[in-house]
Amino acid sequence: MRKAINILLSLVLISLYSCSGSDTYRGLWKAINQKGEKFEITFDAKSFSVKDSAGQMKTYTYKQHSVSIKNSVETYGIKVSDGKSYQINFPIGNDESKGVIKDGSGTPIYLIGRTEYVKYEDIYGLK
Repeated sequence: MRKAINILLSLVLISLYSCSGSDTYRGLWKAINQKGEKFEITFDAKSFSVKDSAGQMKTYTYKQHSVSIKNSVETYGIKVSDGKSYQINFPIGNDESKGVIKDGSGTPIYLIGRTEYVKYEDIYGLK
């Protein structure tokens, strides 16, 4: 009986932990949209904020609902409290310093970099 309770408690803790954001994308990101506008995005465990170049900030709560790792390419699915879904994609295998935030249909919204603003070619260009 005690073993069953421990297993059940472990499963509950794992499911609660899985709702919070991954360490992979937590922290500060420099982001640029398709128009070339610059932003700063900061991901915390259960919320993220977007600050534009004028200093205006919006904060959103979210839950991570999926993780996919194929050929070292990582994609994290999040659902924002307003019901919208997004993907945080790291298309360069074994490189989590550059990525793309996509909307629910897979359209890129922001290109993100840990230390600098990145261009489309930095992520998808041939080397």
